[in-house]
Amino acid sequence: MELVVIGTKYKFLAFFSFIIFVFFYTQANAYVIPGPHLLELMIEKLGRGKSLLISQKLSLYDVSHEKNIIELRETLKYNFPEEFRSEIQSENAKRIYVFSLGASLTIIDNKIVSNTETRFDCYKDVFLYRSRILLQNRLSLLGVDTSVSSLGRFQDKTAYVIGAEYPDESVSQIWLDKNTFQPVRWIIIDKDNKSNRDVLEIRYGDWKQTHKAWYPMHIEFYHNAILVREIYADKIKVNPSFSDELFDIEHLKSVYLNLSSVKKDKDDSQGLSDIQKTIEEFKKLYE
Repeated sequence: MELVVIGTKYKFLAFFSFIIFVFFYTQANAYVIPGPHLLELMIEKLGRGKSLLISQKLSLYDVSHEKNIIELRETLKYNFPEEFRSEIQSENAKRIYVFSLGASLTIIDNKIVSNTETRFDCYKDVFLYRSRILLQNRLSLLGVDTSVSSLGRFQDKTAYVIGAEYPDESVSQIWLDKNTFQPVRWIIIDKDNKSNRDVLEIRYGDWKQTHKAWYPMHIEFYHNAILVREIYADKIKVNPSFSDELFDIEHLKSVYLNLSSVKKDKDDSQGLSDIQKTIEEFKKLYE
């Protein structure tokens, strides 16, 4: 009789241990929503508007020995799903940056100065592409493997990580808040810089809803963990009407002077980092 009781106890302990093992194994290997579906949920959360007009303050922190701070007023025009325009008017000059259908153009003081983009220009992509396929293709071009997703922790909150297995931060990746599916950070690795690790981290915060459209009122840019750029949005208008010519790059090329400045811009920027290129470009607004 005693042997039967002991045997029953062992069976119970074995069964209980198995249940504990299954529970913790399941927790450790919890189901994670696939990257493409996470992007779909993110786009749905942002809203289905046709366009956005944003007014904001842009601050650039010069990390060189001069330690200058450049503060500018900027107006953004989003024409979903693939057209974007930024306008900055200073006392000395006007800067226009247009991104349309994968092509870009920068105009300063009525002259075309660049037809390329930097990593800093990519922050708008998570809002611009209101199509999962378009956004997925764009992220793939920028080094984010959307087939990979995991759960991570950022600023004491749980988040979905698209593009990496947490806690790996050696590859480009986008983080979404687990509850709202809103972007909270984007890590962009410069693979072309072979000499050292070159990381730009974009952080999105202070999300605000305006007429069923969500937008972050505060965006930070960190280069190798140093704050180099900051944005504070203060006015948002949903579904304004824009002229098609505002985003037509071929039309803009015919309107503004070129003067071989695009070639000059490429020559002058050799060896400069994204940060240095950006600082030098915005300094032109004060010269």
